[in-house]
Amino acid sequence: MQTLPSDPQPAHGGSGLELAPFRGVRYAADRVSGIANVTSPPYDVIGPGTVERLLEAEPHNVVRLILPGAGSAQSPRGEQASRLAARDLCDWLDSGVLMRDPRPALYAYEQSLPAGGDGTPGWQVVQRGLVGALRLVPADAPSVLPHEDVMPGPVAGRRELMETTQANLEPIFLLYDSGDGGPGGATRLVDEVAAREPLLSAVTDDGTRHRIWALTDPAEHGLVASDLAARSALIADGHHRYAAYRQMQDRAREAGRGGGPWDFGLAFLVDSAAYPPRIGAIHRVIPALTPARAAEMAKGAFGVRPVPEGLDDAVRMLARAGQHGPAFLLTDGAEQYLLTDPHPDRLAEAMPPDHSARWRSLGASVLRELLIKGAWGLPDADPEVVVVPGDAVAAVEAAREAGGTAVIGNPESAADVRAVAENGERMPRKSTSFGPKPRTGLVLRTFAAC
Repeated sequence: MQTLPSDPQPAHGGSGLELAPFRGVRYAADRVSGIANVTSPPYDVIGPGTVERLLEAEPHNVVRLILPGAGSAQSPRGEQASRLAARDLCDWLDSGVLMRDPRPALYAYEQSLPAGGDGTPGWQVVQRGLVGALRLVPADAPSVLPHEDVMPGPVAGRRELMETTQANLEPIFLLYDSGDGGPGGATRLVDEVAAREPLLSAVTDDGTRHRIWALTDPAEHGLVASDLAARSALIADGHHRYAAYRQMQDRAREAGRGGGPWDFGLAFLVDSAAYPPRIGAIHRVIPALTPARAAEMAKGAFGVRPVPEGLDDAVRMLARAGQHGPAFLLTDGAEQYLLTDPHPDRLAEAMPPDHSARWRSLGASVLRELLIKGAWGLPDADPEVVVVPGDAVAAVEAAREAGGTAVIGNPESAADVRAVAENGERMPRKSTSFGPKPRTGLVLRTFAAC
């Protein structure tokens, strides 16, 4: 492997939070139909039909790299798919579709929405932060806090893709809290940079404007490093990719390679005090289990009552019930049941004793331990339990297609997520949906020449 000379180097020897500059790889605007057309949502929230739509708009869309072969009649898998992505990446770099920036940079990234729905001109900033190379830290270091469990298969798949392409193709998403004393130096810098002319600006089909600035001044890099060194960040999105970063690093060290680009991973870092995130629930679909049967099986563990109202009213009822404890809505769009008031004895029996009281009170924990595993006797894994990101309507549609039940839940609170992570615990897989997520394809990171 021929690593690039601009690979980031640690700025300090401790285990604090560090975001290093790197030479970003970006699409050449004059070689594609539009920057917006080459971007995509993160790989794990791309729904059915989306791949085809993205590639129809622009054949060089980054989805060809992050989900290689998807949308084709004979979709390759595993190593074959990763080799396909590596080939496309190198072809696009050689042909000039992708270009490597000349100087190492941290990238300020802004997401904004139209200021008003009535045609009012201007944009309302939703989120700003920094894209850079996150230095990986030991698993027990407090500076980077995962909060969700991961599945071995997706971790291995993402790691294989990174090793084969020698690239980080999309950033993970992290949040840190600058505290009550006002924005720290990194946040103030990002806000100041936003007054400059952006490196790129694109409006995606969901109406979001994305803008990027390159920070190449070493003094600015030093300011960011100084501000972040004593902070900690929560992984909001990208747990499988972060685990893949760590796995790739371990494999490189076991092979005797020492330090290198595998000691870092592409990341987007946001000050949650300045830009509070949105947290949504992630729903489940239980194929081939009807709502009536699912509700009947849950009666020994929950209070169960049918809900004759429509889906919108039922979801509002679920939100009100969630103010008093874990609650779930079982529905296929035609029949609906509200589950509330977990039975204390069954709950105590189902919950692992080695977890904190706060972890045991989470809706996500009750869903997995008491409902999915306890009442239904299912493993929380595909294909028995399918994760459906997005709104309740998407989950209901998936349930209807599968002849099964959508399990609609309430979102977890940011305070609970942070407290569980700081306690060294992990929530069940796919428990939260933090947003807005960074758009994939704006800045890539490669660490070897083709």
